[in-house]
Amino acid sequence: MHADTPSDHTPPMRPWAEPDTRLFGAAWFAVFALSLIGLGIITNQIFNLKILGFRPISTTYYYIVVGLFLPVSFLTSPARDADATRVRWYDWALAALAFGVCMFFAANSESILYKGWEFVAPTYVVVQAGLLVLLALEAVRRCAGFPLFVICAIFASFPLYTGAMPGFLWGVQLSLSETVLSHSLGVESIIGIPIRVIADLLIGFIVFGVALTASGGGVFFMDLASALMGHARGGPAKVAILSSGFFGSLSGSVISNVISTGSMTIPTMKKCGYPAAYAGAVESCASTGGALMPPVMGSVAFVMASFMNVPYADIMVAATIPALLFYLVLLIQTDCYAARNGLKGLPRDQLPKVWRVLRSGWVYLISLAALVVLLLATNAEAKSPFYVTLLLLATALIRAKKDERLKPVIEMVMETGRTIGMLVGVLAGVGLVVGALSITGVGNAFSRELLQYAGGNPYLLLILGAFTSFILGMGMTVSACYIFLAVVLAPALVQGGFSVMASHLFILYWAMLSYITPPVAMAAVAASSIAKAPAMRTGVTAMRLGAILFVLPFLFVLNPALILQGNITEVAMAVSTAILSILMLSAASERYIYFLARPATRIETGVLLVGGLCLLVPEWRTDTFGLVLLALVMGRGFLAAPKRAASAEGTTE
Repeated sequence: MHADTPSDHTPPMRPWAEPDTRLFGAAWFAVFALSLIGLGIITNQIFNLKILGFRPISTTYYYIVVGLFLPVSFLTSPARDADATRVRWYDWALAALAFGVCMFFAANSESILYKGWEFVAPTYVVVQAGLLVLLALEAVRRCAGFPLFVICAIFASFPLYTGAMPGFLWGVQLSLSETVLSHSLGVESIIGIPIRVIADLLIGFIVFGVALTASGGGVFFMDLASALMGHARGGPAKVAILSSGFFGSLSGSVISNVISTGSMTIPTMKKCGYPAAYAGAVESCASTGGALMPPVMGSVAFVMASFMNVPYADIMVAATIPALLFYLVLLIQTDCYAARNGLKGLPRDQLPKVWRVLRSGWVYLISLAALVVLLLATNAEAKSPFYVTLLLLATALIRAKKDERLKPVIEMVMETGRTIGMLVGVLAGVGLVVGALSITGVGNAFSRELLQYAGGNPYLLLILGAFTSFILGMGMTVSACYIFLAVVLAPALVQGGFSVMASHLFILYWAMLSYITPPVAMAAVAASSIAKAPAMRTGVTAMRLGAILFVLPFLFVLNPALILQGNITEVAMAVSTAILSILMLSAASERYIYFLARPATRIETGVLLVGGLCLLVPEWRTDTFGLVLLALVMGRGFLAAPKRAASAEGTTE
């Protein structure tokens, strides 16, 4: 059979879907129905609509959310690669079992509360609690991979043997029935903070992101990035950075960001002369930063707000300058690389016009601005994205063809359901980790041990924290890694004298950087497959390109003014020295002096490196020394410029 000829066994297409999708027929309608009902119940709960008098207590509500979307994760995520194109009978069985168990607990939530089932329960309740633990583990295996499954499984069973563990790993030991009851019926495990964040806060932002993409916002931001930066020196790399920043700020998913934007930006970079590995490295670094980029920042930011018990707007404001510095580093690095290697931008006649792009997509910018205003000006964090989504949905309906008016709505429901199902599948499993540390009391013991090892040295404590975050980030998603470390590491950093906000952002940042660092470097691996470059070479290039990014978290944790904790003068000074530091370190990294527009000598590279590092330390003496070193390099460069020009003219003649 020819490769382009459809197989006789090609599954029937679901409405408006691609032929190679896993969902079709009954599976498609099941996911659509579960997603639609789930979104309806969530909207009813958030807006307190009391439709038909239905407004369940919190515990019942959380079980309903898990019961509706955990089955979606089993239907949309295959158990093995061979099942990628169809839903098998065991997928249906697991979906039905997850639905039944969760709805049983939802119906008996009052018995859980008032009869103490979390501690002692009838045998049939214990059995169902055990089933829910196993279902959560299988869901995290499907949705996040085997490494995270192993971590969750180890911690899920940790209360069974923690009484025999040495040192700070010792904790309260429980029996098998006590363990599964605590995980399934307690409020700190499967229906703990991660799931509560999804049910109470995150859904609206997921709907907003999906609606923005479905209504054409993705194409708009790609065209806007091309119009703004495509013609500049090394333009394709800058387009990749800007577009990935736009996409990442809305999705927060590093891998999907690489795949969606990289499929367009990486080939363009290669055509303009960028090596394949460098093109993949640029895209992987830019996509990674999306988890830190307001206004949405992905699910982890909302989990952070719940852990810190602060409004999400506070997280968004604090992350703004670190995120902008992240992308400024990448823009300067790629610009210096392009200048040193003589890489040009794209011809203007091949790029969209800025005015035309803005005229066709102004509604998307207004939507983002409206979301930011609502988040900053009101306390209705859960409701704000729903209001803005109505504008995007109206735009999509107006632009849709008359015979496809329902298509945007159906696509939005399906994509939102898939996304929530994936998150519920991951975070229900991660909740087992948080629950085990809480049940046994080991989380607090780890923080005390880390403080003891650091011996009161704040720099050593940060290095230990960065190393811990980085190692765990290799095997976990950013959200999973943050949740684990928010329990065991953040208290140690706070007790070590660092700002609460800075400590939590520090953990998030380092967990995020594992996406571009070998040996795992998942973002670099995804980008290398598109760039057709060796994965390890792409990862090493990404690590070198992002070398300065590894310094930034130390910068804002040591100087809280960079997360806007301080007066205007302190913030202005901190941002100014940070930008100068980034310019100097970028020049040293790429061996190209930005303002002098020429390559740097070895001596100049060393001086710029030392001066840039000095400016990172929030102390006037080091700032002064760094500025003196910068002045020496620039002064020497300007004095030598006439001689260089004369030498060049003489060579030409």
